[in-house]
Amino acid sequence: MHARAAESRAPKPGTGTGKGPRPGPRLLPGAGTTAPRTAFWARLLPVLAVLAVLTRLPSFLRTVWNPDEGFLATQARQLADGGALYDTVVDRKPPVLPWLYRGAFAVFGDESLWPLRAAAVVAVVVTAACVASLARGRWGDRGAYVAGVLTVLTSIGLNPEDTQAATFEVFMLPCTAAAVWCADRRHWAWAGAAAAAATLTKQTGGAVLLPVLFLLWHSRAGVRPLARVLAAYALPMGAVAVAFGVGRFAYWTATGSGSYASVEGAVGLAVLRGAGNASLLVVACLPLLAALAYVVWVRRRPLAVPELWVWLAASGVAVAVGFQFYGHYYLQLVPPLALLGTAALMELRPRPVTAALAATAVLAAGYVVWGVVLPRPELAHAQRVAAELKERTDPGDPVLVWGMHPEDYWLADRTPASRFLTAGFLTNYSGGRGGVRVAERYGMPGSWRAFERDLAERPPEVIVDDSRGKPYRLARIPTLRNHVAAHYEWVTTVDGAVFYARVRD
Repeated sequence: MHARAAESRAPKPGTGTGKGPRPGPRLLPGAGTTAPRTAFWARLLPVLAVLAVLTRLPSFLRTVWNPDEGFLATQARQLADGGALYDTVVDRKPPVLPWLYRGAFAVFGDESLWPLRAAAVVAVVVTAACVASLARGRWGDRGAYVAGVLTVLTSIGLNPEDTQAATFEVFMLPCTAAAVWCADRRHWAWAGAAAAAATLTKQTGGAVLLPVLFLLWHSRAGVRPLARVLAAYALPMGAVAVAFGVGRFAYWTATGSGSYASVEGAVGLAVLRGAGNASLLVVACLPLLAALAYVVWVRRRPLAVPELWVWLAASGVAVAVGFQFYGHYYLQLVPPLALLGTAALMELRPRPVTAALAATAVLAAGYVVWGVVLPRPELAHAQRVAAELKERTDPGDPVLVWGMHPEDYWLADRTPASRFLTAGFLTNYSGGRGGVRVAERYGMPGSWRAFERDLAERPPEVIVDDSRGKPYRLARIPTLRNHVAAHYEWVTTVDGAVFYARVRD
């Protein structure tokens, strides 16, 4: 869009956008001109790339940041060994990220996660670029710089275990931002396809369909564009479901997780966890939230960007689905928050805008330092357990770790004896729930039959009880306790993890 033509049609700041057929992009007067496209991106992209590298430097300092990374790394090795996703290799998540890990391991080897960490940097840059492009259409070059920089800086505004890991939300965000960008440009089929890619990375990515459909409705595009969005979304989803088997795909990504998603008996814990992680993000976003509150409530200038409010609301619902409230869930809020913060800052003079960006950078630096100095006792524990596993088994020996840290398998380079890499599938244990509704009867439907079949077909040479007194400890799990008592004997205890060796008949 040419700046002069856009400015002639644009309303005054804070007064809305008129009743034209399209809600965006639009350029507000005084927000800055738009430079030629090539020159603009040649300047902005290096800035975003440098910031993304600097803010994600801590991610390269740890072998594994959280169990999700360990789970995905172990899954990738299982797939490389001929495993079948949603059959002998299982998870509650869609297939895109296991495939990405598998591809990275095939190219770079499976001994390190640095290629995935590098890919995560690229994902952050792509997300920020899409957000910057959305902002540029509304507020010009200055708005694009502000939105892009805010996106990168606030994307680490949570516990480093949640933001520095190369896991689902980081790779979902480029797809969600691209979906809104495509809808904003009325590329309806591409918007639907991007929303499908987001959903196939993590189920809650599908929430981006709400702002996409809102933009479609607000632009009065009609029925045919709606059909394009829905078809482009449904076709990839349907193709993946058919490829894996509709029933099996639905079970692992949706219908089999009823107990896991239930908040029964853990409302207080869920609220506390949700409030705690929300507070971390609020601190990281404090300058832009302060600007937003000042413009909306003090100066009483309603921001005429309804699509961004819809995007934020849809992302908030996605964070709350399942009531787990893990910190990395909140990353879905970052793109709409960055854009809303930019909308508010563009109502202010340049000096407070600069101050807000500087304050956000200082806060981001604090989160980077936190990532560098954060102790990781669970990683040290996993490394000790893995070292003992390597000592007591040969390569190729199946082993079973009864716990919630699947990185043990990857660190030890040993084959899981079961498709279930954590006790959570079989007991409904979750860190977001504590000890509520944890027992064999709360496991995923049919999981214990499959688990017993796994143990019979591939008897583990060593079983490690890594429950360490948690609610899924062997004393509370009779099926596994009896199996261990009948076929295994105690050999050692390492850092609280109890090792049992198989007794030969």
